[in-house]
Amino acid sequence: MRSKSAFVLLALAVLLAGTVVARATLQLTQGLQGEYSLDPTGPPALTLVTPEISRTAITAAWNGAPPESFRARWFGYIAIGRPGNYTFATASDDGSTLTIDGRPVVDNGNVHGLQTETGRIQLDPGPHFVLIEYFQAGGDYDMSWSWGLDGADLSAVPAWVLSPRRTSYTRALAARSLDQLSLGVLIVLGLTVSWLAVKHGHAPAGRTVNAYPRAASLALFIALAAIETWPLASDPAHLSRNDNGDTMLNEWTLAWVAHQAPRAPLNLYQANIFYPERDTLAYSESMIVQSAMAAPLLWLGASPVLAYNLVLLAGFTLTGWAVALVMVHWTADWVAALIAGIMAGFNAHTLSRLPHLQAQHAEFLPLALFALDAVIREPRVGHALRLAGWFALQALTSVYLLVFTAFALVAAAVARPDGWLGARIRTVAPQLAIAALAAIVVLFPFLLPYYRVSHEQGLTRSLVDAGWFAASLGDYLTTPGRLHWELWSHRWAGLTPLFPGVAALALAALAVLTGEAIRNPRARMCLAMGVCGLLLSFGTRLPGYDLLFRAVPLLQAIRAPVRFGYLVVLATAMLAGFGALELRRRLSAKAWPPAVAVLLVLAVVEPLAAPLSLTPFGGIDPIYDRIASEPGGVIAELPLPDPRAVFHNARYMLNATRHWRPMLNGYSGFVPGSYQQHFTALDRFPQASAVAALQQLGVTLVVVHRDAYGPGRAEDIDRVSALTRLASSGEIVLYRVRKLE
Repeated sequence: MRSKSAFVLLALAVLLAGTVVARATLQLTQGLQGEYSLDPTGPPALTLVTPEISRTAITAAWNGAPPESFRARWFGYIAIGRPGNYTFATASDDGSTLTIDGRPVVDNGNVHGLQTETGRIQLDPGPHFVLIEYFQAGGDYDMSWSWGLDGADLSAVPAWVLSPRRTSYTRALAARSLDQLSLGVLIVLGLTVSWLAVKHGHAPAGRTVNAYPRAASLALFIALAAIETWPLASDPAHLSRNDNGDTMLNEWTLAWVAHQAPRAPLNLYQANIFYPERDTLAYSESMIVQSAMAAPLLWLGASPVLAYNLVLLAGFTLTGWAVALVMVHWTADWVAALIAGIMAGFNAHTLSRLPHLQAQHAEFLPLALFALDAVIREPRVGHALRLAGWFALQALTSVYLLVFTAFALVAAAVARPDGWLGARIRTVAPQLAIAALAAIVVLFPFLLPYYRVSHEQGLTRSLVDAGWFAASLGDYLTTPGRLHWELWSHRWAGLTPLFPGVAALALAALAVLTGEAIRNPRARMCLAMGVCGLLLSFGTRLPGYDLLFRAVPLLQAIRAPVRFGYLVVLATAMLAGFGALELRRRLSAKAWPPAVAVLLVLAVVEPLAAPLSLTPFGGIDPIYDRIASEPGGVIAELPLPDPRAVFHNARYMLNATRHWRPMLNGYSGFVPGSYQQHFTALDRFPQASAVAALQQLGVTLVVVHRDAYGPGRAEDIDRVSALTRLASSGEIVLYRVRKLE
């Protein structure tokens, strides 16, 4: 029986791999190119490919908080399969227009409430250029478009007929078919694994839990990672969230650590940004663990985007799987374990933070809880060292998760007083001390640069930050999941989605109301972790937070206490596992399988926000390879972005992965004062004072983006005697800067 199941799983995996590869060869992105601007005459503040045009998509593009007024335009090609007289409509608040092949089709302009206007156009088979423009002048906002052929009822324009680039209808249809086939295989794979979990997943009391579903459960989490982030897995080398500067910052981080660690590990934190500052890698998350995962891929020639996407998918997979493995040991039930793992790995918080790779890898936190439980039950050096190891690994994924894990472990330990108070303190306390000391020894060299930056440059988070970025009730009611967002969540939208899910809350409540969350010491640990995260997420809104902030230096590393809410999400997921076990005890053997099916479907569907809006990555311009071949020195990409828009440097950092030269540019969680000085000195480039400033700073190469300067000023650059043109690629020109005599 097991060999047949293994064969089925292998066949499904091979079929899935084949469809994904076939889809990737088409290199077709679905949706229109979107640009969002605050100023109608200024550059776009956001650019991304949008599969749909809707209020939901607009809200998501602005990270849940659109400005009071803005403009947006979407453009690309629509692939027509049948000739005919097409009716198009826009429904907008405020104005919108639609043109196709340069011909006006819908004029829904001017300031107004939600209003629908239609227009007709004759279209032949093939690609047609589409331009949709929309503006929001304040108050409510909304925007959508629809179509119909030869008088048919209007319906939403599907993403699969849209593309940022010209493509045929046949190619678009093939991509759609492969997408549907891939999703179908993923669903069948998930159902197969779920069936195996139900069939083999429960161990009678006193017996060891069946280990067979472990590999199958890993396959399930891999499949779910692809489903929940679709279409990312269909082409991870070319799809990205590079519309967000944080994504490119983290891609650069992975590449820098992989580049520097084998060459000069003692100078790992002396990154090539914000020249001439030191310890610049410590301006943000260094993500040592994620970088170690990405390193083999990067060494084999993978792009930073591909490495980032694969490590991102691994984060979802491993976090869910780790929770499942811990829960199956604690409950001896694979169904309960899978439910908890799915809810922990895929939820409103993790799926809304794709640009933040540091947030996706929480796989060591549940393992640290597991080790803490082992230390309390059986105080041994081996258990203490495992606790130290899991904590250290989690700390090396993210400073935030270091702090969250530390508080979670303290809360969990406090919830187990019977395990370490009284006579047991003599045996438990030394093991906890060993774990703490071992973790400090391992982490010291990685945390020392953060200490230096904090004391030398003042990189600390203030109570003011803790107030600005504190949780609200709306955060706990916010989710990017399409089901809940459309029904009710959009009315409560906060900036940080933390909604655990209806099924998770119901099962966790069952664990609490039946007393299991109190009686069971492991469930009590999870409950304590959740309560701790909930309280701390409110930051300065929590009475006494200011005193705790001053007493516990770890909190001074946290700018956004709202993210403590992830502990609530994780705790709710794990408590849901205990709740599922309680539900199983109360249901008949006949009623349990359909209940499992409902719970698993809800766990997958509730957070589902796919298909995601992703941006195509076309690679790094070859001109940056030329920099690598030039003699060493400092470079600058100009114009240097304003410190208020320093995130525009993120793309320059991604470019730098081709040469790794020290550069004036930089983007991170902290901007040193020297950057403002450099911006002021270079703002009037190519005037003589700016060129002299470059020379005084030791800059030997400048990459000039001429289109950002305008034609007149760009022509002046070639007349500067201190600059020698070396190479060009479109509007990007590389110059050598003459050294000072």
